[in-house]
Amino acid sequence: MSEIQGENRKIHKAKSWTTIQAESSWRMFKIISEFVEGFERMKDIGPCISIFGSARIKPDSEEYKTATKVANLLAEEGYGIITGGGPGVMEAANLGARLAEAPSVGLNIDLPHEQHLNPYVDPDKILQFRYFFVRKVIFLKYAQGIVCLPGGFGTMDELFETLTLIQTRKIERIPVVLFDSDYWCGLVDWLKARMMKESKISPDDLELFTVVDKAEDVVSYINDFYARAQLRPNF
Repeated sequence: MSEIQGENRKIHKAKSWTTIQAESSWRMFKIISEFVEGFERMKDIGPCISIFGSARIKPDSEEYKTATKVANLLAEEGYGIITGGGPGVMEAANLGARLAEAPSVGLNIDLPHEQHLNPYVDPDKILQFRYFFVRKVIFLKYAQGIVCLPGGFGTMDELFETLTLIQTRKIERIPVVLFDSDYWCGLVDWLKARMMKESKISPDDLELFTVVDKAEDVVSYINDFYARAQLRPNF
């Protein structure tokens, strides 16, 4: 055992159960305060689309330009744009919203790396979070759809949590769009060849999302979804 591990174990043993319970109680108040602020700040936001994707792409990349276009077209249709407020795809999407003068929301999270607030979030629509799970609730509660551009673990996390909540009917169905078939095809093929083939998901589950390659098709799919369902976003 290393000296650091040994020291950590001593610190853990030194904490009494009462201390741990007290810390948990205070943490609960912090969690509740984040929910309350999120609900209060977002309650009048209007129809929005949450956009996810890599924080690591650069402003001079094609992916950045594509994300800006996707968000801009959605914004011109009357949707606000919700992102994680950071760089990369998030920054590009907030820029797209800004160019269309649509609500540009940033749900920022405290992270040791990668995350800094981008300049295209509306100053009155910046929300700061410490807890990922609170932030994820806000992402979905106020979104009439989600768009996933190529991304990493965080993008996958948001995608599969959304699909799980729809599949289990914990939330109403919303349109879920994966952009860039070349990026997503391996995952989709695996879902079909392994998950569906082994009956771990049903064929209907694969209908919970669509894959597109054009920014215009993102808008068409979301608009058609609400037209088919005879529903309207919460304008």
